[in-house]
Amino acid sequence: MATRLVVLDTETTGLNARMGDRVVEIGCIEILDRRVTENRFHVYLNPERASEEAAERIHGLTAEFLADKPKFAEVAKDFLDYVRGAEVVIHNAAFDVEFLDRELELANLGKFADHCVTVTDTLARARELHPGKRNNLDALCERYGIDNSRRTFHGALLDASLLAEVYLAMSRGQESLIVETDLPQAVAGGPATFDASKLLVVVPTPDELSEHEKVLAAIDKESKGRTLWRALEA
Repeated sequence: MATRLVVLDTETTGLNARMGDRVVEIGCIEILDRRVTENRFHVYLNPERASEEAAERIHGLTAEFLADKPKFAEVAKDFLDYVRGAEVVIHNAAFDVEFLDRELELANLGKFADHCVTVTDTLARARELHPGKRNNLDALCERYGIDNSRRTFHGALLDASLLAEVYLAMSRGQESLIVETDLPQAVAGGPATFDASKLLVVVPTPDELSEHEKVLAAIDKESKGRTLWRALEA
């Protein structure tokens, strides 16, 4: 059975949990069998302090709007029940997890990692896939053709929804790498076949081709001109 995925995002009063900044919004999207479901978790929170001006400009959540919202401890059980047993997908996970750990600490509920299977950081994965490129959420939406025109403010639920699409695009094709071991013997022993018409072809941009060429040139220089592809090109 496939692991349940939960794509998570938070908004906060500022950038420093250790200096007292708090979570003001949590948004979660569920993915089952590589499909986004309608099972979502979303809550605004009263952080019991004002947001920094820069943070409020980003998420647009004023102190007046948040004043009558629940405190984290009041929704902690529902939140933990939602993420329990899931692989949690977060962009720049260290940031969100630090804030969630702080909220859970204040509520005497341990660490976030105690309540989920694992945390996957899409920022780290994007940097592996696209070294030297901008890998924030907007850049990834543009790269994978995902419409983010509604993102006038950073909202936890909207950003989690966009990240879910980004994650599915980034990981597309990985499931085909799994070796099937339970095929009938006649099939398993036969010649391997595949339908090439169904392959996803991603055409590199001129900038990506340029960056690729720089990497090849650096490798060729390091090997003192003994790389095989240069010999074949000649």
